[in-house]
Amino acid sequence: MRPYELSLAEAARAVQAKELSPVELTDSVLGRIDAVEERLRAYVTVDADAARRSAARAEREIAADGPRGPLHGIPMALKDLIDAEGMPTTASSRVRAEHVADSDSAVAARLAGAGAVLIGKTHTHEFGYGLTTPQTSNAWDHSRVAGGSSGGSAVAVAAGEATFALGTDTGGSIRVPAALNGVVGLKPTYGLVSRHGVTSLSWSLDHVGPLTRTVQDAALVLDALVGHDPRDPASRPFALRGDLFRQEGDLKGLCVGVPRNYYFERISPEVEAAVRRAVARLQELGADVVEVEIPMARYVQAIQWGLMVPEATAYHEHTLRSVPELYTPDVRILLEAGELVLAGDYVRAQRARTMMRDAWTRMFRHVEVIAAPAVPTTAVEAGRETVEWVDGSVEAVSDSYVRLSAPANITGVPSLTLPVGHDHAGLPIGMQLMGRPLHEATVLRVGRAYELAGAGTGRLAPIAA
Repeated sequence: MRPYELSLAEAARAVQAKELSPVELTDSVLGRIDAVEERLRAYVTVDADAARRSAARAEREIAADGPRGPLHGIPMALKDLIDAEGMPTTASSRVRAEHVADSDSAVAARLAGAGAVLIGKTHTHEFGYGLTTPQTSNAWDHSRVAGGSSGGSAVAVAAGEATFALGTDTGGSIRVPAALNGVVGLKPTYGLVSRHGVTSLSWSLDHVGPLTRTVQDAALVLDALVGHDPRDPASRPFALRGDLFRQEGDLKGLCVGVPRNYYFERISPEVEAAVRRAVARLQELGADVVEVEIPMARYVQAIQWGLMVPEATAYHEHTLRSVPELYTPDVRILLEAGELVLAGDYVRAQRARTMMRDAWTRMFRHVEVIAAPAVPTTAVEAGRETVEWVDGSVEAVSDSYVRLSAPANITGVPSLTLPVGHDHAGLPIGMQLMGRPLHEATVLRVGRAYELAGAGTGRLAPIAA
């Protein structure tokens, strides 16, 4: 097995055992980028020289004092909304073409402190405002969308161009591309991971989290990211409940809820079948599976857009007026639409969000985890604008991808996406596991149990070098 094929946990064990050096691992990942990047276009910026210097430094530190932890010497990527000192943060937009960060974001600083090796910045749908990331190709089928907005991060991980990556998630932007590219994506509890130094899309919905090859890897990255940061107004001084690393064993006594409404409506039969098989596997592993009713489901789209659109427009107010021609047409239309949202409508969306959050809290009194599809269909062809469902209804691609992921953003609950199969074309299918706020450990435990049951997570996309 070549070093770039290793999961984070595997690479960390090899580095700690001195079977693999950070320089060898980083060189392998950079070589993989050279081999496949022209077809995938996952990266905006790759700084190979800086990555090699960082890897050499990590190698010296490990030789002298031992590893700081599992991320020490591990090559990774940041979504191009996340500041790293001295590196451009373009948000994949001409608006920010000349911007270079003068300091690290909170998460970049935490990863640097853990000894991780920054390879570069990955493409996002412009300013995170979309669900396809059109610059980037799907790792499993280059003619299809990568998903968004963290499409570059998901593709880099799926292709072996990074051992792990960070993304942001406002309405599914970590979990959608993770599902479409067959990797693991974790949106933590709102406020658990600092967003300081991260370009905002919608301040009350934005989250930062990891994209990894395995659930075990997601726990390792999350452990390095959590912590109170007074520079982020949403950050609160709370601690995770449970042990992130107590993931082994069966699921006996754990209650998993399966939605009887909303999540299995207007989805592809292959996605439904794969997710229901995965739920049956959780039951075989000891989980108690019960049906649940998703509260206020009819209001999800109105609340999501009612919050996100005006908040995004407020963030872009100055540049939208001074350089509107620099935005891509799809993003510019959304930003201009935000200027038409009334203050009363925004306040009503916030009130409805509070009601939904309370209703979900009551629902979680009866179950510990909810298992559902991550996205209603696998990756569509690039350029396709709509999806037609078996009932004859037609839905915009972006609306279909955000529909099943938005509730976790609105309510702020943790949500983990992991691969659970493939469709007839070989494209990945993802399952979403949602839990109580701050109960990431439980969500990770369920995902890890499924992973250990031989579910095939951790597999690289089959790309010929």
